[in-house]
Amino acid sequence: MKKTILITGSNGLLGQKIIHQILDNTNYKLIATSLGENRIESRSDFNYKSLDITSLQDVKIVFNEFKPDVVINTAAMTNVDACEDDKEGCDKLNITAVKNLIIACEFHNSHLIHLSTDFVYDGENGPYSENDKPNPLSYYGLSKFKAEKIIQNSKLKKWSIARTIIVYGIVENMSRSNVVLWAKEALENKQQINVVDDQFRSPTFADDLAKGCIQIAEAGSCGIYHLSGKDLMSILELVQRVADFYKLDKSLIKAIKSHTLNQKAKRPPKTGFILDKSRKDFSYTPRSFEEGLTDLTKELEKLT
Repeated sequence: MKKTILITGSNGLLGQKIIHQILDNTNYKLIATSLGENRIESRSDFNYKSLDITSLQDVKIVFNEFKPDVVINTAAMTNVDACEDDKEGCDKLNITAVKNLIIACEFHNSHLIHLSTDFVYDGENGPYSENDKPNPLSYYGLSKFKAEKIIQNSKLKKWSIARTIIVYGIVENMSRSNVVLWAKEALENKQQINVVDDQFRSPTFADDLAKGCIQIAEAGSCGIYHLSGKDLMSILELVQRVADFYKLDKSLIKAIKSHTLNQKAKRPPKTGFILDKSRKDFSYTPRSFEEGLTDLTKELEKLT
């Protein structure tokens, strides 16, 4: 019998990528769930259910219907400053919803794969391995760290936490942009942009992250895993490399310091991940940044 895999947040960038890869490359029966209508119009070879994961009753109904073997939770409130303004809403989606999924996964003996973030770290000693101690600076980071601890302290027999960093890519009917698409569009429109030069990240191509999540599911790997791009760079360098790749005007890019933005939430200055564990346990092999941009360009051409 085919195993059943359930995706939450299936309308998002990562959710859509996972769906396409599962349908193209694996033998799972797929259940996609998200709030509202299904945004994937290009194919119909999967089940879609509108699901509010903050409602335990709704979660139980869907789980009882499909009895998933694996659950990949990509849903979250990820706007870092919005989480500072709306702590209740942040807790509801990033903590309460995770508790609901744990209850359902425990009952059905499902393997829960939960997406987390580099923002669980303070950024003082990056790049980080899975064994480094979290110390979140923002309410968003704190909410994700609390969810991690709840999973680790639960009675789940099978759980995985997949932390990632700045995800970029393109899918149909996207609800929000990402730093690569934002920089590309702004520079193409000859807009001057301010970019911080004192934050360092490893940008992650959404296709690589999706593949890593599926690799965890197929290998049955449990524990914490770091899944990111392999190139560590400042946000300024990231945008400059986008400009170089697309032959856009770098003089439009102005370097600034993080404190000048007066953002509500603190950001870790330098994260990045050590990927040795993911490489060893299931051969996670992310693309270089320029390789990711090359494949992103091909996908953009398909969608236009």
